[in-house]
Amino acid sequence: MNAMTEPTHFERLSNQHLDALEEETIFILREVAAAFERPALLFSGGKDSLVMLKCAEKAFGIGRIPYPLLMIDTGHNFHEVTDFRDLRAKELGAELIVRSVEDSMARGTVRLAHPGESRNVHQSVTLLEAIDEFRFDALIGGARRDEEKARAKERIFSHRDSFGQWQPKAQRPELWTLFNTRLQPGEHFRVFPISNWTELDVWQYIEREKIALPSLYYTHKREVVERKGLLVPVTDLTPPKDGETVESRDVRFRTVGDITCTCPVESLAATAADIVIETLQADVSERGATRMDDKTSEASMEKRKKDGYF
Repeated sequence: MNAMTEPTHFERLSNQHLDALEEETIFILREVAAAFERPALLFSGGKDSLVMLKCAEKAFGIGRIPYPLLMIDTGHNFHEVTDFRDLRAKELGAELIVRSVEDSMARGTVRLAHPGESRNVHQSVTLLEAIDEFRFDALIGGARRDEEKARAKERIFSHRDSFGQWQPKAQRPELWTLFNTRLQPGEHFRVFPISNWTELDVWQYIEREKIALPSLYYTHKREVVERKGLLVPVTDLTPPKDGETVESRDVRFRTVGDITCTCPVESLAATAADIVIETLQADVSERGATRMDDKTSEASMEKRKKDGYF
């Protein structure tokens, strides 16, 4: 929108909506800083964590974010994302802590059933080890309630017991923005400041705030194969199977997790504004359209969260 153009009624309403979400997120980020002794912000370099980091920058200022950034690396992350993660942390003058699933494998605390098994679910072990190492009492995550049904059951301040487990039936209500922050020794909280955002809200905010993202989020040519209704990227970790046809397509990633379980979608969207339009038209959830590991009951999100997952 040009400086001489008056915003439309829709644009004013959209900005009011985004302002309210941003204000709530900033309030929660400041509440965590005030209520806990050793919090950390989970930072993957993905779009949701970058939105959260932008809100943290507004809440505290560049070089003044009062908690470290923590990333649990499977060793199978896209290099475009990890490179961007490092760059953004440096720009903000934030402390970045990276702990790897591969280190847990070397210690013997993570054992794969077979070499090709996705390491994504095993991040919970490495995360709990990092919590124990640094004695974190709160972890701030970028999960949203619209991503998956199990996430919708969780409070903004989500209590975890001394084993890192989530007990859905033990949650307290959060009325009038009164959050439960009481802990017993060895327990911690997972805090989700953008719980009330949707994928559309995230992209509208990215567009409004001109937030830079890893290039994978925008259209690019990539070799893929069609498998079980998904476009599987062809990589050393995800090679084509016998009988599959490799095609070069215009794709983008809606989410940028572990290479072994994250798929792109066909798209020509080259800007955040383009993606806003695509998201308005989407009829499949972000995870449903892009995640190979959400297709089986054994890998259900609720079970993972009870076991200590994000």
